[in-house]
Amino acid sequence: MRKYQLYLIEDEFATHYFGRERLFFQLFQEHQHARGELQFITKKQVAYITKKIEVLKIHQLIQRQLGKIKGFKADHGAYTIDLSGKISRAKLEVYQDLISLEAHGSYEAETAFFEVLRKCESSFLAIDLEHERFGWLKPIKERKYV
Repeated sequence: MRKYQLYLIEDEFATHYFGRERLFFQLFQEHQHARGELQFITKKQVAYITKKIEVLKIHQLIQRQLGKIKGFKADHGAYTIDLSGKISRAKLEVYQDLISLEAHGSYEAETAFFEVLRKCESSFLAIDLEHERFGWLKPIKERKYV
């Protein structure tokens, strides 16, 4: 099973730390394992670099883009895609601070969710803490100066 947390990173941080996404990953990893005062500090840091997610906008977009897919279900704000022919299943839940996604099998179901989200915002960062994987849903184009 793959578990992702998707955070909407403030544009200035997303641009500045392009290519150094590991620093974001380390912060989120440290925050998850922190206790006491360190947890308070990392929570403030996470809040500072992330944007609140427009929950209603995401819900509407997912319903509109994926609502007609065979195997798509919406249940109390949680969405699942079950592609039994491709043995792929993903469940997405939207919160104000993050989006969580759990996936099993092949990558088709989770990719369907990722495609919708990457069209919505340009600075979603997906993090899989368990497998130490992370990356932008929509890679930021590096500015080229002449």
